[in-house]
Amino acid sequence: MIYQSAFPPSMTMASNEASLDLLPEDCVVQILSHVPPRLACRSSLLSATIRAAAESELLWETFLPSDYRDIICRLVSPIMFESKKELFVKLLSPLLIDGGHKTFCIDRESSKKCLTLSARELSIAFSRNALYWCWKPLLGSRFPEIVELIMVSWLEIKGNMNTRMLSPYTTYGAYFIFKLAGRAFGLDALPSEISIKVGNHQSDRIIYLRQNSNNKQAMERLFMLNRVETLRSRLHEQQECTIHERDDGWLEIELGEFYNDGSEKEVQMSFREVKGEHLKGGLIVEGIELRPK
Repeated sequence: MIYQSAFPPSMTMASNEASLDLLPEDCVVQILSHVPPRLACRSSLLSATIRAAAESELLWETFLPSDYRDIICRLVSPIMFESKKELFVKLLSPLLIDGGHKTFCIDRESSKKCLTLSARELSIAFSRNALYWCWKPLLGSRFPEIVELIMVSWLEIKGNMNTRMLSPYTTYGAYFIFKLAGRAFGLDALPSEISIKVGNHQSDRIIYLRQNSNNKQAMERLFMLNRVETLRSRLHEQQECTIHERDDGWLEIELGEFYNDGSEKEVQMSFREVKGEHLKGGLIVEGIELRPK
């Protein structure tokens, strides 16, 4: 049997609003701190009491990372703000920190920290040799410079990050951010190996790098070819990964995921193709991003 309220919805809602108005503001803040910030903003329409709580410094302090003061000090360009809410909004966009070698932002849905290591923060084999790699600015990159592969036979890119820099008790994904130049060659002759290791946990997968296409159907065909070739490969014990196009125009590959349990550990990420002796070039590297899943 289904029971229905004896009161109309409008009366029930009005009763709930009246009940909320009886709560102290700090209690309402405590309740709102457990919902996403966008819902906290929407809830301000319910009553004057909730509106006051939704605009309070105390609430927006809970949405900010515990070390936000340290992060502000590490910004390349200082930002001005008059409230914690305004600061939160400004931190939603990636901002350069640590001399421009990293970016920091807050995830819009979860309020968790997102960090991106620039190519300068990565360990790239032979990247200091101008015969093999070219460092230069690139329009559309969040960093002052990126690096483009001229030509190598040994392709190896590694990145490290300590979990204390990330939000605790959060599942993170690590993403290799790149583009393929029009002259790209040799990158799909053999599958590249990607991996992530945190403590005793390690995952390994493979990916075929293909030239990007603006045509969605062409991209889907390329992804299907990747799957077929991977199934035919003798590397059957490794999982295949696919390429995704980002909203900012870059491409990304998920290197893997891990759970940050709050203890201090080193996250080790890598992208490599070192088994083939053939030459390859045209890979444009922006960095590696770690963001909550």
